[in-house]
Amino acid sequence: MLQQASVTGFVRTILIILLIYYGLKILSRLFAPLLLKYIAKKAEQKFGDQFGQFQQRPQQEQKKKEGEVTIDRMPNAKSSNKDVGEYVDYEEID
Repeated sequence: MLQQASVTGFVRTILIILLIYYGLKILSRLFAPLLLKYIAKKAEQKFGDQFGQFQQRPQQEQKKKEGEVTIDRMPNAKSSNKDVGEYVDYEEID
């Protein structure tokens, strides 16, 4: 009796695993196109937003009058490195 119970339990477990496997396979075939469409739509929106930000800059520049100067940002100050040492000019001796 104990062997028969373990065999039926084993077969039942195998059938449950197969049912879950094929169920997920079928569901993935149904929902994969929807998921890909959603991802593509989000990527399109993201690229569209970035493109829109890029397009806004020239429009703002077109509003300026000719010859008008504006500074968007301060240039980085070049720092001289005084800790390097003294430069010594040398000549080659033949």
